[in-house]
Amino acid sequence: VMFQAEGQQKNLVNSIESLPSRGPLSSLDQDLLLLKATSAATLSCLGECLSILQHNVCQAAQHITHSHIQGSNTDNISNWSRPKTASEDHVKNGELTRNNTSTIHQPHSPFHRNKEQLKDTENSSSESVDSSEEITDTEDNEEEDLGVLDDQRSIILHLLSQLKLGMDLTRVVLPTFILEKRSLLEMYANFMAHPDVFLAITSGATPEERMIRFVEYYLTAFHEGRKGAVAKKPYNPILGESFHCTWGVQRDMVRPLRTTSSSLAPEAAHSSQITSSEGLESYRLRFVAEQVSHHPPVSGFYCECKEQQICVNTHVWTKSKFMGMSIGVSMVGEGILHLVEHDEEYVFTLPSAYARSILTVPWVELGGKVSICCAKSGYSAAVTFHTKPFYGGKVHRVTAEVKHNPSGTIVCKAQGEWNGTLEFTYSSGETKVIDTSKLPVIKKKIRPLEKQSQYESRRLWKHVTAALKAGDIDAATEHKHQLEEKQRREGKQRTASSTTWKPKYFIKEGDGWVYHNPLWKTK
Repeated sequence: VMFQAEGQQKNLVNSIESLPSRGPLSSLDQDLLLLKATSAATLSCLGECLSILQHNVCQAAQHITHSHIQGSNTDNISNWSRPKTASEDHVKNGELTRNNTSTIHQPHSPFHRNKEQLKDTENSSSESVDSSEEITDTEDNEEEDLGVLDDQRSIILHLLSQLKLGMDLTRVVLPTFILEKRSLLEMYANFMAHPDVFLAITSGATPEERMIRFVEYYLTAFHEGRKGAVAKKPYNPILGESFHCTWGVQRDMVRPLRTTSSSLAPEAAHSSQITSSEGLESYRLRFVAEQVSHHPPVSGFYCECKEQQICVNTHVWTKSKFMGMSIGVSMVGEGILHLVEHDEEYVFTLPSAYARSILTVPWVELGGKVSICCAKSGYSAAVTFHTKPFYGGKVHRVTAEVKHNPSGTIVCKAQGEWNGTLEFTYSSGETKVIDTSKLPVIKKKIRPLEKQSQYESRRLWKHVTAALKAGDIDAATEHKHQLEEKQRREGKQRTASSTTWKPKYFIKEGDGWVYHNPLWKTK
């Protein structure tokens, strides 16, 4: 039946597209565009319903078989054994279950990279950002509501009519009115809005404590970077674009989100005493991001605190695709947190993002399984961002488990909402509730526009941002078009002269990108 329905829907689409572009009944008629878009979405929903029914039948059969085999032994299962999550039991709205896996892998370590290559790159691309010119940022990254998009509905319908399910949207030009007033590179910087929590990671007394602190930071980072419920799209960074900022963190703010007896161990006490003995009032955390590739669109970002000997290096390729009434964005790539003092690396991945209800009031959610792994200590974490099930369920739900792999012991569990309240339960029986909305946000420091280079994000996009703030969509579209045309011209010139693009701050390392002068190089 589904095959017949899909065939009829394709015939409908072909009939609509074969109509003339003008006349009393055209291929751009608003009602026909709506019919075309909703018919595709309806088929997608029916397919999900069928999958859910088939899955439930299969689960029921497996449960009956399992019950016969297990018998009364089920009472002996430990309460700390890993539960099956909702994401494993249901097919989510608009998300294919094969998108993400929780497989933990260990890539080639940047500790073993070619030192001569690092030296050459450092000499050829030294940083020229004067942090003494920075001032506290006054911009608010919260976006106003888009409303019900009545004025732009015909534009959206026309765009949707040109798309097919699963279509890659990387090169599709989206309407300007859905843009955020910031670059994607700045959005990555906003994930560091709680630098005090980030800096507390390295002060953990044990490998277990440090892994748990990293998970606490990881789960509390997304709500500020993805602030607000409105689904808008950051500017696509152009090749060579960069963003720089710093944070000043008072030393007495750097403490874990929980306090246990292990926190009073000699190592932890020593870490906290080092800061006060130096006589400095605050730590300085420095951030740099750069668009290192255009096809595919890859961003690299790096953040470090020399005093605490902690840094993180990440490369991300954003892949977006059309999913009927949703748009999915996969964050392909990984990050590595380096705790130089402990000689530890924490390899982590990022969740996917989804813009839902794009025909009415768009909203955003995170989804998928991500992993955090420290090969040296043997600790890992499995984090699941649950998308809302097709029927019922909560939004923005996240669960996590921290595990000691050699012993198989689960030392911490977490559950809650990534943009709300999170509850952590530790193997000692202690619990901790963290309300992400009440965590102190430390404003980043950034140089004024007139002090920035022409390829720094805020200066580069200043005309687009000003037009969006003024509500002048046409002017914003024109300024955005000029930037895109400039990028195309420069790309053609490089092709004609056989010139290879060389990023300023990052170098290619295998399949990823690494900052040219990382903190671990000096250890």
